[in-house]
Amino acid sequence: MGLFDGFKRKGQEHEAQPGQATEDERNNGYDIENAPVVERDANVSRETSPVSSTQEDLQASAYIDEPAPTENAYTSTPLRSYAEKKPVTHVIGATKVIAILNQKGGVGKSTTTINLGAALGAMGKQVLLIDLDPQGNTSSGLGIEKNQLEACIYDVLISDTQLTDIIIPDVCEGLDVAPATINLAGAEVELVSEMARENRLKEAINHIRGKYDYVFIDCPPSLGLLTVNALVAADKLLIPIQCEFYALEGVTKLLDSMKRVKSLLNPGLEIYGVLLTMYDGRTTLSKQVAAEVRNFFGRTVFETVIPRTVKISEAPSFGQPINEYDPTGKGAQAYGALAREVSRRG
Repeated sequence: MGLFDGFKRKGQEHEAQPGQATEDERNNGYDIENAPVVERDANVSRETSPVSSTQEDLQASAYIDEPAPTENAYTSTPLRSYAEKKPVTHVIGATKVIAILNQKGGVGKSTTTINLGAALGAMGKQVLLIDLDPQGNTSSGLGIEKNQLEACIYDVLISDTQLTDIIIPDVCEGLDVAPATINLAGAEVELVSEMARENRLKEAINHIRGKYDYVFIDCPPSLGLLTVNALVAADKLLIPIQCEFYALEGVTKLLDSMKRVKSLLNPGLEIYGVLLTMYDGRTTLSKQVAAEVRNFFGRTVFETVIPRTVKISEAPSFGQPINEYDPTGKGAQAYGALAREVSRRG
C-alpha cells in the first residue's frame, strides 16, 4: 500500500458511503452503477512532432500509459545510527561535494538527489545526501519518518552537533542521508546573528571528507542563507532544468549569485553540469527547450536527459528510489546512465 492510500481511503469514506453517489453526482443525475468508461485522449499536445531516432527521443518516449505497480509497498527506513553503518569495502579518494540547485521550484532537485545518489550507490560508490530543504522531500522520499527524528541538519547548522550524529546510514545500497525537518525553516533567521554563518555547512562537511565518494546537497528553491551555505561548502554545482516553458527564467540570477560566492567565499566553485529533466520527446516544446539549454550552456549539459514518467513521480510515495521501485523502467535506466556519466566526469 502506498503512502497516500490511507489518505485516499479516508477521503472516500468521508465523501460517500460505498455504492452511493456524491451530492454533486446526484444533482446532475449521475448513475454510479451504469457510469460509462471514459477513454483518455491520446493527443496530449498540439505540439506533437514526428517520432525521430535522436538520443533524447530514445531515452524519453511515451510515459502516460505506464500501469501503476501493485507489488510495491511504502518502505519506512530504520533509523540506525552512523555507528551501525556497514563497513566500506573500497578505498575512497577525494570526496566530491556537489550542490544540486535551481532557485525555481519543481524542476527535479530532490528527485535527482535521490535517484542519482541511489544509482551511484548501486555502482559501488559511497554517497551521502544532505537534505538542506525545509520541505524535507529528499528525506521523506527515501522512507524517513521525519516526526521520529531526534535531530536533523538544522542542529548541525545551529548547534555543535556533528554531521555523523544525524546521518542515517545504508538507506539504500551505499547511500546515507543527513535528513531535514521543518525545523530547518527557522535556520535562515537564526543564522543571521551567528559568526561565520556562511561556513557552517562547509565546516560540518570537512569532518566527513574521505568517508564518501560523493556528497550531494539538495538545496531549497531560493537564494537565501541556506543556499549560500551550500554554495560555500560545494566543490561543484549541478543545475537541473525542466524542459518546459520558463525553463531558463531565473537561471541568470542563479549564475550571478554563484559568481558572487565564487569571488568572495569559494574561489573553486564551478558548474559541474546542467541536467535536462521532465523531457517529453513527443512535444516540440521539450525539443526547443533542450536545444536552447544546450546552446546556452554548451558542453556543460549532460548527454543524459531525464524523461517525464509516471514511475519517477510515484516512487517517493513508496519511500524508494526509482532503481528499486521500477528497476527496468525508463526512469531507472536514465538515472543509471546519468550516474555513469557523472562517474566518467569525476
